[in-house]
Amino acid sequence: MSGTHAPGADPYPGLTPVASYGPPTSVAFTSSGFAGTVLVLAALFQIFQGISALVADRSTMISVEYIYELNVTTWGWIHIGVGAAAFVAGLGVLAGRTWAYLAGLALAVVASIVNFAFLPYYPLWSAIIIALTLAVIWALIFLLAQRD
Repeated sequence: MSGTHAPGADPYPGLTPVASYGPPTSVAFTSSGFAGTVLVLAALFQIFQGISALVADRSTMISVEYIYELNVTTWGWIHIGVGAAAFVAGLGVLAGRTWAYLAGLALAVVASIVNFAFLPYYPLWSAIIIALTLAVIWALIFLLAQRD
């Protein structure tokens, strides 16, 4: 055998050909998959932060006057509400729903602002959620820009 094949002949008879037409289209490899997954993760962190604020509302103290000072229980319910809405939007982003892209973007902005105001209470968790929501904002803006 010379190793050359006639034009149009199958070079590997009996084997299924594998074609590669670009990057994988699985939801895990798209910006919507990234945005939806990180939004769901940030929403769960937000909910856990709210539950923590409700359960241990007396263990966190602020030593200075703070302009956004609210009762920690109130902050807990705010976090749970924003987190629950962001969780639903994150599932919608994973499902590829257009309404969820816009809702997820708005809720990521709201979650960032809420956590910025909550920094004196739980600085580490707030900073983590701010970082995650900024990644979601970037990914959703990138995704929406590609749709135009």
